[in-house]
Amino acid sequence: MPESNQQILDGATRALRESQFRRSIGNRSHQMKRGHFFKKLGRAALWTAGVLVGASIVGGILSGIGFWGVMISAGLIGGGIWASMKFPKMKMPTPESIIQSDLKSLAGKTEIWLENQRPALPAPAIQIVNGIGAQLDMLSPQLQKLKEGDGAAYEVRKLMGEHLPELINGYKAIPVPMRSKTTDSGKSPDEQLIGGLSLIEKEISGVTQQIAKGDIDNLSIRGRYLELKYEQSAEAE
Repeated sequence: MPESNQQILDGATRALRESQFRRSIGNRSHQMKRGHFFKKLGRAALWTAGVLVGASIVGGILSGIGFWGVMISAGLIGGGIWASMKFPKMKMPTPESIIQSDLKSLAGKTEIWLENQRPALPAPAIQIVNGIGAQLDMLSPQLQKLKEGDGAAYEVRKLMGEHLPELINGYKAIPVPMRSKTTDSGKSPDEQLIGGLSLIEKEISGVTQQIAKGDIDNLSIRGRYLELKYEQSAEAE
């Protein structure tokens, strides 16, 4: 049976939504994913070259490899390219790996982690997440002014690898039907998430400005967003 207009519209909407989630929220994550892709492409090229060289050597010894030799070589090349581009999968950052990462890759890993959270977030929160990606791009060059072991670096890692995941994971733990319902605090979990993400976006902007001004010794991450509680236990029951 031909698809109804509604089915076509639903399919187009899903495709658009999936395309949106495939897009990077910042240049740092895009560069990391592009670098991973080119590494796989390089392995595919090396494999192809190796098969061609091997086929040439065998052909020289046997005065040709014949039809089946060509077919086997083509199969090896095709299979090698497929395997090289399929594996290994890019290792997805976790809050634990983010908080332990070096300052050079901190922003990019945080962006990739955030990109993977978007399907579970409401539309207004996704817009803020995209804004956080832009803020992380601006923060990344400033992080090079910090030393790996100093207190300022620890504060930034804690913001990315602890406070931000805590906010989003707390929201995701709430059953979907309850996320839009107003709680005793007067706000719904959706509203609390949006407010918390907005505060974190401003916090990242403030950290960027503080480091740019050279005020590294006085850098501290304020915990205002930690006041946003989700009362998960009460809502989950």
